Amino acid sequence: MTAPHLALSGEHDFIRYLVARCLSTLAVQMQTVAVGWQVYAMTRDPLHLGLIGLSQFLPFVVLILPAGHVADFNDRRRILTGCYLLNMVSALCLLLLSLRSAGNVNLIFAVMTLLGITRAFAMPASQALLPNLVKPEIYPRALAVNQSVFQVSTIVGPTLGGLLYLAGAPVVFGTVAGLLCISTLLLSRLRTGGRAERSGARGVTLQSLLSGLRFVKSKPVVLGAISLDLFAVLFGGATALLPVYAQDILHTNSVGLGLLRTAPAIGAMICALMLATRPLTRHVGRWLFGGVGAFGVATIVFGLSTSLALSCVALIVLGAGDMVSVYLRHLLVQLETPDEIRGRVSAVNAVFVGASNELGEFESGITAAWFGTVRAVVIGGIATLTVAALWMRLFPQLRHMDELPRPAK
Repeated sequence: MTAPHLALSGEHDFIRYLVARCLSTLAVQMQTVAVGWQVYAMTRDPLHLGLIGLSQFLPFVVLILPAGHVADFNDRRRILTGCYLLNMVSALCLLLLSLRSAGNVNLIFAVMTLLGITRAFAMPASQALLPNLVKPEIYPRALAVNQSVFQVSTIVGPTLGGLLYLAGAPVVFGTVAGLLCISTLLLSRLRTGGRAERSGARGVTLQSLLSGLRFVKSKPVVLGAISLDLFAVLFGGATALLPVYAQDILHTNSVGLGLLRTAPAIGAMICALMLATRPLTRHVGRWLFGGVGAFGVATIVFGLSTSLALSCVALIVLGAGDMVSVYLRHLLVQLETPDEIRGRVSAVNAVFVGASNELGEFESGITAAWFGTVRAVVIGGIATLTVAALWMRLFPQLRHMDELPRPAK
């Protein structure tokens, strides 16, 4: 009998998807470093770093539920390919702005808004497509491999973006556009499109749009997992303030910023590789809350650090804790959800994830402007630990959960 990790090598569509996602993630991480450094250099205001996240979150949260409906009744492969194509267009727009040395930060926010729109459609389509690319019995391992590759890209991307930024922002954005072009071509070659192969498109109704929300509400374990991630990362996310730490607290350059953005991914990659070889099968609830707790403690240590080395170590631990939470949340959502509504449930999950990331960046910018950067990060870490303790009481089924559920039919 073929071992599951060997069986993945024969899943050609999965390999194409994996490489495309790797390159696109690499591109996005490079672009994030360049945009953050560029905006802070233009404004010297941490609030504007928060506005980068807000400009992506607002269109995302408005469109995500309709996007989940689209993912369930249309070809998921084509949706994702179109999103990658628009991301390439966005990178070309940023390239043009940097070549013209445009000083209007609002133009950058406009491009970030377009990225928020494409992310709204890409996230549910991508999450719902992955289970269609592999056999159900090897999906947990495929998810871990997918997360491992994602984290490798997240490690390389910020560092490469910081290095290329030394040659100028146009070099970064030009490279990003090239990587997204390759990703688009790879996705266009997928043979499996997902749900649309088995059911025709249907009209959008309020009942259909809200079916994902109703399903999540009916599953306390799923609701607890994704809401825990929402509030933990919402309060504990410090990544939006990394340009401030790099320039004003740690006194480093764009390469140092790249290292700081890379550090969480190093921890996440190490954790993901361990999960790929030894998937979690017991004590699921303990691992989930333990990961969130580690995330909160690491956030506090990072907030108080004035050493680049210690800051990187704290961010590595932060990334490992977050990886445990992400891995288990994805498994719970996908294993509990029937394929016919997987896109809409993935959209609900994406609302929580998007809120915790982009809205969390805005929250970090606001609190940094109010209380100062260090206090904002430390308060966020304490809030994360408080949320974890509260959720353990609110969702006892999740806290006591031992084994993962069987895949839904």
